[in-house]
Amino acid sequence: MYKKIVLKKGKEESLLRRHPWVFSGAILKMDETLKEGELVKVYTHDGNFMGVGHFQIGSITVRILSFHDIAIDTDFWESRISAALAVREAIGVIRPEESAAATGETINTTYRLVHGEGDNLPGLIVDVYGTTCVLQAHSVGMHVARYEIAEALRAVLGEKIDSIYYKSETTLPFKADLGQENGFLYGDTDNNIAIENGLKFHIDWLKGQKTGFFIDQRENRSLLEYYAKGRSVLNMFCYTGGFSVYAMRGGAKTVHSVDSSAKAVELTNENIALNFPNDSRHAAICEDAFKYLDDNDGKYDLIVLDPPAFAKHRSALKNGLRGYTRLNVKGFERIKKGGILFTFSCSQVVTKENFRQAVFTAAAQAGRKVRILHQIHQPADHPINIYHLEGEYLKGLVLYVE
Repeated sequence: MYKKIVLKKGKEESLLRRHPWVFSGAILKMDETLKEGELVKVYTHDGNFMGVGHFQIGSITVRILSFHDIAIDTDFWESRISAALAVREAIGVIRPEESAAATGETINTTYRLVHGEGDNLPGLIVDVYGTTCVLQAHSVGMHVARYEIAEALRAVLGEKIDSIYYKSETTLPFKADLGQENGFLYGDTDNNIAIENGLKFHIDWLKGQKTGFFIDQRENRSLLEYYAKGRSVLNMFCYTGGFSVYAMRGGAKTVHSVDSSAKAVELTNENIALNFPNDSRHAAICEDAFKYLDDNDGKYDLIVLDPPAFAKHRSALKNGLRGYTRLNVKGFERIKKGGILFTFSCSQVVTKENFRQAVFTAAAQAGRKVRILHQIHQPADHPINIYHLEGEYLKGLVLYVE
């Protein structure tokens, strides 16, 4: 029997619009024995059922799993994961070697299977790398349910996977004091090579950022490949070198990869060697991005600016936008006439309009004429729930610079 939360009068409006969050200020009363991660039912002040979800202490008090009065059990988890898998199959992002050979497409075994609210599973991320699932909880409720989720993944994916790794040490609230540890929930493997659009990548799910790789830039990397031929390319904040590897395959004249992390530079070099052994076109530099752009007066035909989030909270928005403007000014200063700039923001609190204004300001400060070639975003395996537009976090511009 699930415990109850009762909303203040009129505070059910967002739930009637199918938004999956209940904020603390909307709550009239709740059971004082509720524990973080526990399943709860939410009711209006006059007793109408609104939804069932995970309880958590904080601003977002409940993340709704279903707007129907159902049990959150094995059938629920398997049904939601099956629905998510059906979407990935429909968009053609799952292309193992055997099916790719039959259709003539490139192999792709790297994709996001579950994207939180976008797949009606708020607080849960599941990325697939070859035959390994990496499961990441962003809510206490998903942490509590991790073993049930792992069993559902096994039931739905069957022989497509042989291991499930849990990676949530840094994504759960510190105050919850869950004592969470990363580790395998099923199987065990040291085969960390996956294939994205025919290119091989070492995936560092043990110590890497996010689940080990930035899958959300897959389609944007392909777009860069199209523009790379014969160009000198600078990949700033390169992480594991995804854009660099695609630029190499696209026929870039030279590729310079820059990151402040020695581990990232090491992984970039490994990924270049995995696909283009002994290719002298590539060089990796371990240095702070702003320092590199300040100290080096070399200019490039194509530059990628893909920094970490400059504004993770709304209170940091103003300073974050200044940071994007400052970075893009430096990018404009380092790009040749007729060059192409790929510039991104992954800050959820930064809107497309905010980001565009920051980049336009940078262009004006740098005194460059600029055309927008593409306005880009997260790929289809990172879907946005139409009732939860906060799920649109990645935005980018591809610019032609005179």
